[in-house]
Amino acid sequence: MRGCGSRLVWLLVLSLAWLGPALGGEDEDEEVIEEEEKEKKEDEVLSDEIKEEDNVLVLHEHNFARALSEHQLLLVEFYAPWCGHCQQLAPAFAQAATELRNESSPARLAKVDATAQTALATEFGITSYPTLKLFRDGNRTHPLAYTGRMDSQGIVRWMQRRAGPSATLLQDTDTIAAFINSQDLVVVGFFKDLKGEAAQAFFEVAAEMVDMTFGVAEAAELFQAYGLSADTVCLFKKFDERQTNFPVDPARGLDTAELTRLLRIHSLQLVMEFTNETSSQIFGAKIPHHMLLFLNKSSPEQLSLRDGFRAAAGGFRGEVLFVVVDVTGHGADVLPFFGMTAADAPTLRLVKMENNRKYQMEQDNFSDSAIRTFIQAVLDGKVKPHLLSAEPPEDWDTRPVKVLVGKTFEQVAFDETKNVFVKFYAPWCPHCQEMAAAWEELAERYKDREDIVIAEMDSTANELENITIHGYPTLHYFPAGPGRKMVEFKGTRDVETFSKFLENGGTLPEEPPVTKTPENSTGKEDPSVPRTDESRDEL
Repeated sequence: MRGCGSRLVWLLVLSLAWLGPALGGEDEDEEVIEEEEKEKKEDEVLSDEIKEEDNVLVLHEHNFARALSEHQLLLVEFYAPWCGHCQQLAPAFAQAATELRNESSPARLAKVDATAQTALATEFGITSYPTLKLFRDGNRTHPLAYTGRMDSQGIVRWMQRRAGPSATLLQDTDTIAAFINSQDLVVVGFFKDLKGEAAQAFFEVAAEMVDMTFGVAEAAELFQAYGLSADTVCLFKKFDERQTNFPVDPARGLDTAELTRLLRIHSLQLVMEFTNETSSQIFGAKIPHHMLLFLNKSSPEQLSLRDGFRAAAGGFRGEVLFVVVDVTGHGADVLPFFGMTAADAPTLRLVKMENNRKYQMEQDNFSDSAIRTFIQAVLDGKVKPHLLSAEPPEDWDTRPVKVLVGKTFEQVAFDETKNVFVKFYAPWCPHCQEMAAAWEELAERYKDREDIVIAEMDSTANELENITIHGYPTLHYFPAGPGRKMVEFKGTRDVETFSKFLENGGTLPEEPPVTKTPENSTGKEDPSVPRTDESRDEL
């Protein structure tokens, strides 16, 4: 209806404009109408009225305080309309908002266009999109960063934990037994004082780890029933060891980060199978090394290799995660990452997660003792990583953009007579595809310069011992001369900026400071402009 009304107003204004010269004396009426329309729009902007879209509150600087005062728990998404990740999150965010509202939860969801509401973006330090922050009890100065999954179920569960008790109070043996048997995995904190510091730290962990179910007990009979004499957190599982105890250190208390780490580690099966359902657990546990057994599950002979693999796993829990990968199932998708095909199974690989370095036995030996010896040698730094390299194309150096592979990288990048500018990319990366034309144009511009080489390397098919690529595209400059120097390019990815960087010897000339303008009254960087490192696909 509001759209129809505005069209009628515009028709009225236009008709007065057309009739004005004929009727005479109507200019003042036209000005009055236009002024009224302007004031009406200003009133709408300045109003603290809170509108909703799909059960999500739409906030701006004039209704933000009201929203905080009216809602005990308010999760606010700061977004940019052009942001692809924000657009992807929008349906899940709206669905979560609807679910929370339907269950009459005190938690509500809201959104702020941070590119339009720059004052709010500055106040809350918004530098990337989307950013989600939780405001509790109207507190504007200390919002809590959202740490849950970016899907509707993850958002709902995260908010539910903060809206109600994060752990269920278990008061007798029947209740706790039923609680433990209710799921494959539950966590129970036994505390003699539920108001003490250790119990409060436990509740904090429970609020964060929304994918686990938490209970709490303080009755003396329950301590006795589970063989406990002091404050202890117990993990109960229907697999592997049935009960794992984490006693609270009387001197240090309960460390939330350490407890979270231990629960993540011990909630996993001793040997995991890599599937679509388990992949988030495998990578979310943040265990520094993964030992992988690649096999074909349709082969009984290869399946039997799991016994020795499992026997080796116990001594490395927390340091090395053991994972079985079916090369004919979900694991087929990861084979290119290792430069493998299904025909290579059965085989073993160890991966150091911090830098994706891969280690391979000289000759696969699947006995538990051989696996333990190999892992320990890697951990002790006695084994060199196995590096992937494609074969160099025949015309790798005849085109303006030189094509590097692992085998040829050293001789080109560290040629002391050349300044070499290298793009490390992934074929599937959209940001790499977007800048491909600019990189080609740059190479054309410098193809006749003997001292400058423009090159690229597919980092999904080639690995380097001393250079780790964390995101795509990554641009590194290797200046001429001794010393094996390397400079990362962090500027705007366009031909002119690349040229300035090259002409200035591998640095960008200093830009003049941002000056105050009517559009930018602060002289500071506009928070509505994305940072350059956001347009990069992280590994």
